[in-house]
Amino acid sequence: MATKKRINKVIKCLVLSDLVFWAGWGLVTPIFAIFIVNNIEGGSILVVGIASAIYSILMAILRIPFGMYLDKRPGEKDDFWFLTLGLFTAALTPFGFIFSTTPLQIYLLQSIHAIGMAMSLSAWPAIFTRHLDKGKESTEWGLDATAIGLGGGIFEAIGGWAVTQFGFNLVFIAVGVLGIIGAMILIALKDEIKKSSDHAIYFGPTDIFKNE
Repeated sequence: MATKKRINKVIKCLVLSDLVFWAGWGLVTPIFAIFIVNNIEGGSILVVGIASAIYSILMAILRIPFGMYLDKRPGEKDDFWFLTLGLFTAALTPFGFIFSTTPLQIYLLQSIHAIGMAMSLSAWPAIFTRHLDKGKESTEWGLDATAIGLGGGIFEAIGGWAVTQFGFNLVFIAVGVLGIIGAMILIALKDEIKKSSDHAIYFGPTDIFKNE
């Protein structure tokens, strides 16, 4: 009787990294606006909106040039380092919020966060897609979406409680630590990425996922 093929190491690490990283950011998502209004000089709903816009717009703009750069580079090493360094960069920004006192500082940190996430999210789909197990594509995409949704959702509730118990600073530290752990998990993929330097997916009319 044939044995069921297990999910490969690359997919497992990417999903675990996402779970830990986005769980960390779940801690701060529901209370970030409150932090700006209550703890930043001149903080207001307008400042919250501008900070959110800076992150969203800058990340969206950078995704295309970063993606084009990675597409021109052969192999997966560049993708791997973009992914890892991007997550590390994003993971450092919560520590900056601890020392922030003005809207300008918040805007700067949001810009750094956007750059890090644009780097990471430009590389992540490429690596994940190349390493999908044939016949499990929907399952593995769903596994990652579930990990992010459940981890982030549960920690959003925890984040609201944690702020009332420990204050914003400890919550930001927890976000940063979980983000760094999420990035460090990816280091386990370094050798796997090397072995797969010529691994690519070719889309054809009869075989969508064909490894050559």
